[in-house]
Amino acid sequence: MSALTLSTHASIAAIPADTWDALGDGNPFTTHRFLLALEESGSVGRGTGWQPLHVTLEDGGTVVAAAPLYAKSHSQGEYIFDHAWAEAYGRAGGRYYPKLQAAVPFTPVTGARLLTEDPAMRQSLLAGMTRLAERVGASGLHVTFCTEAEAEAGSATGLLPRVTQQFHWLNRGYAGYDDFLGALSSRKRKDLRKERARAQAFGGTIRHLTGDDLKPQHWDAFWAFYQDTGSRKWGRPYLTRAFFDCLQQTMRDDILLVLAERDGRPIAGALNFIGPDALYGRYWGCIEDHAFLHFELCYHQAIDIAIERGLARVEAGAQGEHKLARGYEPVATHSLHWVADKGFLRALANYLDRERMAMGEEIEALADFTPFRKG
Repeated sequence: MSALTLSTHASIAAIPADTWDALGDGNPFTTHRFLLALEESGSVGRGTGWQPLHVTLEDGGTVVAAAPLYAKSHSQGEYIFDHAWAEAYGRAGGRYYPKLQAAVPFTPVTGARLLTEDPAMRQSLLAGMTRLAERVGASGLHVTFCTEAEAEAGSATGLLPRVTQQFHWLNRGYAGYDDFLGALSSRKRKDLRKERARAQAFGGTIRHLTGDDLKPQHWDAFWAFYQDTGSRKWGRPYLTRAFFDCLQQTMRDDILLVLAERDGRPIAGALNFIGPDALYGRYWGCIEDHAFLHFELCYHQAIDIAIERGLARVEAGAQGEHKLARGYEPVATHSLHWVADKGFLRALANYLDRERMAMGEEIEALADFTPFRKG
């Protein structure tokens, strides 16, 4: 094997799409088309605090590994947050930003971050990105929502692993939603049936739209939903209107929009991405409030879709212990962290050791409240 060469790219457009996608695992969020949509729409790039700095690793002129990498000037849109670390770093007299982030912006979805067909290249890629962080004067390197195998490779390279949690629905070979309900206690079956009935009584219809069935007017409606949710949660949505136009052009076959209409007018919607083995719920919004409609569109309809398509799981976004009552289960998510300051790195290692133990206990405790515990 010849010497490996790490190269940086200020835009994903500088890397051929077929080269990039051949290294990935099929996750829609690390595809060239998704990352390009973020850039072309202005959702990332100049003025956003997410400056693309994608890396490729070459062996004799052949790209053998790559990673979606960004120079960050804040800690927004990450979902595995380090605001407290940044504050502590600043109080100690350090400059936490810029930092390097191997991630998919605004997307709390586990998937490969170290794209390669050769697992042995993971450590080489991580070592190269760590050296890059030092060379450009970044405070450190963070790899968020990586796979467990990548977390293990990072630990062996000297990065610090972090464990957080989400709630996923797991398909145990169900023939339909009623089959899934059959795995629950009678009380929980009754509760979910009642919830779905109340939600579906909102006075309209629910449609599933994907591919060429998606039209510009659907994106106009969903933009209004997205704006409403964004204004309630964080003040200004991360994605631009142009991003959804890019999705229509290049990713409509990867998308399934669950749309609620009343009197012929869209009133709520949940945007999902379709992966090789999972349905990923990403955005929700509404312009009318109806009891339990959020749960119906985001969680119950997603389960219906996953069963129909034979998908292994539903990942309905970050946080949300309320998902436990709807058949979702706690699962561990992983990230890797490295900072250049050795004293801060030692303190961070101690903190993460304590947090990891507490998180393991929390996941175990929450499992007692899943609907599959019949007691």
